[in-house]
Amino acid sequence: MVFRLGKKYQGLAHGFGCACHTPQAMQALARVEAGMSRRSVLRGIAATLATPVLAGTSPLFAQPAADRLLLRNVRIFDGHSPKLIEGRDVLLEANRIVALPRAGEAVSDAAIIDCKGGTLMPGLIDAHWHALLAGISQLAALTADVPYVHLVAAQEAERTVLRGFTTVRDVGGPAFSLKRAIDEARTPGPRIYPSGAMVSQTSGHGDFRQRYEVPRSPQTNLSHAEEAGISAIADGVPEVRRRVREQLMLGASQIKIMSGGGVASTHDPVDSLQFSEEETRAAVEAARDWQTYVCAHVYTSQGIQRALKCGVRSIEHGQLADEETVRMMADAGAWWSIQPFLADEDANVYTNPTQIEQQKLIAQGTVRALELADKHKVNLALGTDILFNPRATATQGRQLAKFARWYDNARVLRLLTGGNAELLGLSGPRSPYEGPLGVIEAGALADIVVLDGNPLETIDLIADPETHMKLIVKDGRIHKNTLEG
Repeated sequence: MVFRLGKKYQGLAHGFGCACHTPQAMQALARVEAGMSRRSVLRGIAATLATPVLAGTSPLFAQPAADRLLLRNVRIFDGHSPKLIEGRDVLLEANRIVALPRAGEAVSDAAIIDCKGGTLMPGLIDAHWHALLAGISQLAALTADVPYVHLVAAQEAERTVLRGFTTVRDVGGPAFSLKRAIDEARTPGPRIYPSGAMVSQTSGHGDFRQRYEVPRSPQTNLSHAEEAGISAIADGVPEVRRRVREQLMLGASQIKIMSGGGVASTHDPVDSLQFSEEETRAAVEAARDWQTYVCAHVYTSQGIQRALKCGVRSIEHGQLADEETVRMMADAGAWWSIQPFLADEDANVYTNPTQIEQQKLIAQGTVRALELADKHKVNLALGTDILFNPRATATQGRQLAKFARWYDNARVLRLLTGGNAELLGLSGPRSPYEGPLGVIEAGALADIVVLDGNPLETIDLIADPETHMKLIVKDGRIHKNTLEG
């Protein structure tokens, strides 16, 4: 059967002379086909994650330990007080802490775990984490098939929660699917506050393209990092607004923008300023319209001041800030999310002389930043920012314990629990979890770690979770229990 156009449409007859055979049209068609192929792969992943856990193979975390669970014989660090609470037990019901009854008080219909005099505390919170990018090399992340990156991330997510980190604020990377699988108890891992793709200008800290991929034209495919959702390149107010709104559509609890350069970058120096005031305000306004906030990667005083002026609520890194800039952070009520960048045995290894010098400069700045933050009473949050460094993920707790070189143990633990939870609260209604985090109190979400010693005396207990963390509970589900009973 041959289909023929009527007279009205014969002027549109298809042939090699029509517009659909131009190079531009063919390139556009190739992009559509590539997108369809990628979507097919991602649908396959989604279908796999949607498959119920097989009967008889359900992992320990897949079911709550009991409808009611009583944790006895404990001393309690509640996420606030510098002293341990004695003489109280902790009662869980489903995924909540419902009471702190007196020690030994009879509680009906509750399973009991004897914690053997250990210290019960809230699960740890990492305020600067990359769930998809921490446990994989940069080369693999930017060249491997996207499903492979997600599978590696799922393995690392389980290791993360087994280090006692029951919540992470993810500040860059396509963590939405992993978060969903964890929340549905299909795979173990921490709670994730996702930012989605890092929004970056061309040549910015989130522009992972190689030199041969420049310049971009209207017919150019997105880079691999953009296709994977690692970054989103935007130039000009409309593009910035669009990319931010896309991440909010996908479920971002906060937005991450790149406002300055970084050490690991190959083509954006640390002292570069990124995103104009107009572009930064566009990101802030788009996030604010959704009642959430923007955090900004930036090191220098000039970049921090621009971000603060435009309404950015959280400064990520900022180790090169001068005292005037720190005072501005305090006056603005902004948060300073800082990491233990100390150019020590846990630092990224560089061979480029420029990067080595920048790394030393930031290490020196870290020490001064902590002193200035304390002096001006800035809202402080602690995180690791382990990125593209599989060997370093196991040091997550050890790295954060290093803050005890400047602050007492109780303060460090407060920052890693109740303090970091306050920063998470900036997400407002965009928070993916309902209920208090980082505290041990009635009504709080049941995210708990039991240590075999007193971390207020020996904070290095959190640095060796395999040895010292005897019980790990997240969302009322037991992920680890080496206690009897």
